[in-house]
Amino acid sequence: VPQGPSMDASKKVDLKIIIIGALGVGKTSLLHQYVHKTFYEDYRTTLGASILTKVLAVDSTPLKLQIWDTGGQERFRSMVSTFYKGSDGCMLAFDVTDRESFEALDNWRDDFLEKVIPREQDFPMVVLGNKIDLSDRQVPRETASAWCKEKDIPYFEVSAKNNINVAEAFETLAKQALSTYKGIFESYLTDSIKLTPNDKPKQSCC
Repeated sequence: VPQGPSMDASKKVDLKIIIIGALGVGKTSLLHQYVHKTFYEDYRTTLGASILTKVLAVDSTPLKLQIWDTGGQERFRSMVSTFYKGSDGCMLAFDVTDRESFEALDNWRDDFLEKVIPREQDFPMVVLGNKIDLSDRQVPRETASAWCKEKDIPYFEVSAKNNINVAEAFETLAKQALSTYKGIFESYLTDSIKLTPNDKPKQSCC
C-alpha cells in the first residue's frame, strides 16, 4: 500500500511558544526555571525578545520547543507583537501580587489573537499566575480561575522561585500546541487529497 505523508513519530516537531504579559511578572524567571532548572533573579528588563529552547517528548512525539521570552514594557508592545507570528502556543503570565498585571491579561490576549491570523479562537493557550510564594497576594485564585474558565483556558498557579507547577504549565501548553499542529497538518493533508471536480486544474497546454 503506498504510504502518503504522515506524522512520523520519529521526526522532531518544532513548536514556537511565546510568553507574554505585563512588565515584571517573572516571564524570564519562569522560562529559566523550566529550561535550566534555576531561579533567575536578574531584574534587567527583557528588551524585545530572547529565545530559549527545550526538547521534550509529548505522547512519544519528540518536540523541540522554541520559547520566546518577550518584554512586557508598554513601549515594546508593538515590537513584541511582531514576534507573535508563527506561534503554535501562547502563555499569558501575570503576578498574583499585582492586580494590574492580572487586569492587563485581556489586552494581551486580545492583542495576541488579533495578530495571529488566520487562526481560530481556540488557540493553544495557558495562563500562569506567578509568585504564589509571596504572601502579599492581590489576585485570589477564584478570580483568576473564573476569568480563565470563561475563556476556556487552563490556569496554573505557579512559582518560578520555588519551581511549583512550572513544568506542568509548559507541558500542558506543549500538548495543546501539538494536537492543534497535528490537526492542522492532517486537515491540510486531507484537503490536498480531496480534490472535488471543481478543483481539477483547467486543461492547458504546456
